[in-house]
Amino acid sequence: MASLNHARRLAIAGLVALLGGATLLGAVLGGGALAQDRGQVRILVGEPANLDPARQGDAASAASGTQLFETVTAFDPGLTLRPALAASWDVTDDGRQVVFHLRPDLTFSDGSALTAEDVAASWLRLLDPASPSPLAALLHDVRNARARLAGQVGEGEVGIRADGSDVVVDLERPGADFPAIAAAPIFGVVPRGVRRGDQQAGAPGGVVSGGYAVATVTAEEITLEANPRYWAGPPAIGTVRLLLDIGGRSPVAAFEAGDVDYTIVFAFDAAWIRYDDRLGPQLREVPSLTLTYVAFDTTRPPFDDPRVRQAFGTAVDWRRLTALGAFGGEQPARSMVPPGIPGAGDGDWLPVHDPDGARALLAEAGHAGGAGLPPIHFAVDGWGYAEAIAAEIRTELGIEISLEAVDDHFGRLQTDPPEMFIVGWQADYPGPNDFLGVLLGSDAGDNYGRWVSPAFDAALADALATRDPAEAQAAYERALAIVRDEVPAVPLVTGADWALSREGLLGAGPNPLGMLRMAGLAWAP
Repeated sequence: MASLNHARRLAIAGLVALLGGATLLGAVLGGGALAQDRGQVRILVGEPANLDPARQGDAASAASGTQLFETVTAFDPGLTLRPALAASWDVTDDGRQVVFHLRPDLTFSDGSALTAEDVAASWLRLLDPASPSPLAALLHDVRNARARLAGQVGEGEVGIRADGSDVVVDLERPGADFPAIAAAPIFGVVPRGVRRGDQQAGAPGGVVSGGYAVATVTAEEITLEANPRYWAGPPAIGTVRLLLDIGGRSPVAAFEAGDVDYTIVFAFDAAWIRYDDRLGPQLREVPSLTLTYVAFDTTRPPFDDPRVRQAFGTAVDWRRLTALGAFGGEQPARSMVPPGIPGAGDGDWLPVHDPDGARALLAEAGHAGGAGLPPIHFAVDGWGYAEAIAAEIRTELGIEISLEAVDDHFGRLQTDPPEMFIVGWQADYPGPNDFLGVLLGSDAGDNYGRWVSPAFDAALADALATRDPAEAQAAYERALAIVRDEVPAVPLVTGADWALSREGLLGAGPNPLGMLRMAGLAWAP
């Protein structure tokens, strides 16, 4: 959840964002049954841009929105996929069909029935050609999904339908990972009023399918109240206050003052907090399947020439740079797929460091010593690695790079990407395709460099078409090799975040997707 403004950025520079979700298993295991001595919890979050699952592509929106609208499946803290609105599911037709069997007697918060038709209609909204979801690429393997996005077919021709109490998904190729994909926040189920446009998703008093509904909204906070009709039972904590403004104080100061019960904190604060007698026991490392990477605009000079990209890729000693610069739980990346994801493998898929070869490639492209290159702008968005990257390019290739920081980094990437840029990404689900196909697929919405590679697309298609883990692994490694050799992007670091969690607050342990289930929180007796 993908994903962290539009690209699910994980760094919390400038805005502390809690990565939230309504699909962790605290309440599945009986969150509402725990005793409590307090009726509310205060959580510092980033201001959401949109609470509608179909419009979400940023971390702040996911943090709040996924508390309101539940998904059919869920990941527990160990990344095991569990039932949520669906009691079970079957993968049939050699992996080309997935059938979700909904729990009986599901309702929305107003008591109206929550049916398979509601699930199917909520998912079809993601493919609206007039207003597609920012993460519609997660549905690309559904039959006719791409044609629907292109406006070539109607909803009825898309492979998503209700069949009694079942939701049936027909895929164009085997996709046994679709139940995991369906746990992503954008698959939250919304009521008919939201789908018709009669109700704004997340409006105070609005109908929800998740553990909480919005009670009030001010400039300072969003107040959530427990949904008494939630499928897993009423949440143990009746009121959640999502704090948007703490008066200019740091998250640590607000926590120390007793005004916040849970907050993400900066890694440099975590470095000293761990040694603090009072705060140290309340510090939590938040595991996170994240990736920070450099990418190039491959559609215009100079990086439309793969030799120039290869020269930049081999000129920089990425391994040394990230080893020196990583901090606060970050780890140097060796692949576009972070470790911990099934199928990631343990290979090194970075370009080989070869400055002499880089200079030769640049000369072969007609730009010896940087001659004839257009100005190169590097959008950095506050990332600390950019200056070191630019310095190595200057030293090894004699090329000056202009570092830029703009107010709307990801808006710029969507409309007019610079020649180089840094992006951060958070997994929507634990699968290699969420980092490969979603970020670099030829028609992926988050492929900001607009790289096109039929060979790469074919390798991913082969990986997704097989149910043999060894064959899938081999195909993913073909795709990683293509990225390494053609250099549309270079992975930098994977990482972890840090949080302060009030003593006695139970269930405040996000899974490696970074999702904290607020419906599973409870105060110890």
